[in-house]
Amino acid sequence: MDAHILLLAAGSSSRMRGGDKLLEPVAGRPLLTRIAEAALATGLPVHVALPPDRPARRAALAGLAVRPVTVPDPAKGMAESLKAGLTSLPPGAGVMLLLADLPEITAEDLITLRDHWRAEPEAILRGAAADGTPGHPVCFPADLRDDLMTLQGDEGARSVLVRHRARLQLIPLPARHATTDLDTPEEWAAWRAAGKGGAAGR
Repeated sequence: MDAHILLLAAGSSSRMRGGDKLLEPVAGRPLLTRIAEAALATGLPVHVALPPDRPARRAALAGLAVRPVTVPDPAKGMAESLKAGLTSLPPGAGVMLLLADLPEITAEDLITLRDHWRAEPEAILRGAAADGTPGHPVCFPADLRDDLMTLQGDEGARSVLVRHRARLQLIPLPARHATTDLDTPEEWAAWRAAGKGGAAGR
């Protein structure tokens, strides 16, 4: 199976009031660095969709064997990141869509998804919390790339998942690794107060 990871890191962090959630420290490293390292640990090629105006995000990836992909107008929504990233992938490659703002996702989680996907390459696999709540990442077979390229705005891939729900399988990951995202300074503070920020991603 030819599969690549597309790490979506072009969002604006608009609710961080001037901060950048992708640069928040997690286990001593910027979140973007940590999740890129986790993606690389799968052995799959990693492409990172980035905005044109956040040099600190590119700096957080320095020295990592990822392929940066500039999203010309990320303000148009997540679909622009998806399409820019997909265009950078080889024809015929499946894609694991990985959000960059998941502070609890680990290399082991991504390897679990990779292994399940290798066993069932025609399935759509979606990471889920331990209780079954759907989350991320999501693995799409190569034949669905054309569907992903038709997306518009900020809907993400929801419509594609609905349209092909017969092929969808949820893969439970530990605790809330697949569903924890932190969009505001208060959410980051509460997460750290719960003792999560020091060990995540090790």
